[in-house]
Amino acid sequence: MFGIRRSAAVSAVAAALGGLSVFGVAPVHGQTPAAQTPPAAAEQRLSITDAVELALKQNADLEVVRLNPQLQDVGISLARSAWAPTFTTFAQGSNRDTPINSLLAGDVDKLENNSTAMNFGLQSALPWRGASYQVGWENNRATTNNIFANFTPQTGSNLTFNFTQPLLRNFGIDSTRQQLQVSRKNREISDVQVKEAVATTTRSVKNAYWDLVFAISSLDVQRQSLDLAQRSLKENRARVEIGTMAPIDIVQAEAEVAQREEAVILAEAAIARAEDALRALIYGQHAADQWNSRLVPTDQAAFTPVAVDIDGAVKGALGSRTDLQQAQKTIEANEVTISLLRNQVLPALNASVDYGGTGIGGTQLIRGDGFPGPIIGSETKRYSDVLGDLIRNNFPSWTFTLQLSYPLGTSTQDANLARARLQNQQTAKQLDASRIRVATEVREVARTVTTNSKRVEATRASRALAEKRLEAEEKKFQAGMTTNFFVLQAQRDLNQARNNELQALIDYLKSVVNYETAQVAPLGAGAGVTVVSGATGAAGAAGATTGTTGQRQQ
Repeated sequence: MFGIRRSAAVSAVAAALGGLSVFGVAPVHGQTPAAQTPPAAAEQRLSITDAVELALKQNADLEVVRLNPQLQDVGISLARSAWAPTFTTFAQGSNRDTPINSLLAGDVDKLENNSTAMNFGLQSALPWRGASYQVGWENNRATTNNIFANFTPQTGSNLTFNFTQPLLRNFGIDSTRQQLQVSRKNREISDVQVKEAVATTTRSVKNAYWDLVFAISSLDVQRQSLDLAQRSLKENRARVEIGTMAPIDIVQAEAEVAQREEAVILAEAAIARAEDALRALIYGQHAADQWNSRLVPTDQAAFTPVAVDIDGAVKGALGSRTDLQQAQKTIEANEVTISLLRNQVLPALNASVDYGGTGIGGTQLIRGDGFPGPIIGSETKRYSDVLGDLIRNNFPSWTFTLQLSYPLGTSTQDANLARARLQNQQTAKQLDASRIRVATEVREVARTVTTNSKRVEATRASRALAEKRLEAEEKKFQAGMTTNFFVLQAQRDLNQARNNELQALIDYLKSVVNYETAQVAPLGAGAGVTVVSGATGAAGAAGATTGTTGQRQQ
């Protein structure tokens, strides 16, 4: 009965091994026929430094984040465009005939009025104190058969200038300047976000690299365990052949070999998963061929004690953590918006100065006595003379205006200011809470480094003792003082001890990576901060995030 079960188990293992060979994983036992052996995959030897450099150059998520500063530069340019001057021009020609409806029209059948105009204008807001200006230059020419016209044809030119200066509201800050300052803060935040993305990507790559090292080393451990089981099975079969052991006693050894063959298969699959995880981090869209190459880590897991300064790490993190920097810059952007809202509560008092100059020319009709008098001659005033009147300011006009408006009672600006202040107070409290979470996270990560360091030493001693125990059990078994069960149990204990030592070492290396990263960037998502919005827009900055850490940093 057992022979049937064993045959089925061996067949299943053989089928699994055959299936893995299709994906380029060599089976543990036996040889795959040459016709079915796929070509060996290309190898890429990779140090942890190389992996980080590749990721910083090609990581797809990092490329997305690096576009944020460019987008914010566009936002700054967009805010500054509000001060770009606007040039306008206007050309018009008209011909209008009207019927006679007055006795003073003279001896004509209809009134004929023809005119052309060419006007130019320039206007813009100024980037200081909220001022603005408008300049206009109007030019026209008109002809008419009206007997009361003094010029026909008549040319004219007018120059107008307006300057408006807010004295209270919009004097210190206005919506355009607020948007520009907020855009600059957003630009600074985007730079911090790039720094954070670089730090977190580096952490992810290093951890993925150590995961791959662990998977490869774990496969070696499983193969060593399989070799031990196979050796025990071979020795037990030899004892059965010479009659010192009953055939039924090798059943357990055969079952142990089958279990450890399964462990080898699973370890090989874990390597493929770890390789894919690392590839996804270090290769971009232009390196698709690298998916078919086999990654070979050149840096091996080695225990190098790292000095841990908890107080220094916390102090450094509170001063340089990217999530806290983003939160602080968000508060600064909010304060700009509050300044705008505080200014908008003031009365609107605007002073404006208007200047106008004019000149007129053309063919001036000279009339005799009477009303309107016969035309006895004409005198021509050229267009250049008209421009001379403008330049010499012969016919100026000035206007000075003060305009005041103020809402009675509680205004919308008052409500917006009160809400913005409360929101920014809430944001400041959130930042204080974030500092506490950062300190807690850094302290926990630092303690994890110390804990994992002790784990490495403890598991190393445990593995050495497991090796001595197996050696002792094998000697006792050879002397007939114990059974095969205890030998196999000692082998399993040694396999577990080796895995524990390897896991502790990898956990230690990853905790060192987390310890370094936690002083610069958050390890996970957490609570954010509120962005204060005003009547003219929001201070669109990213909120600060902090994370919490569990017992084991992964």
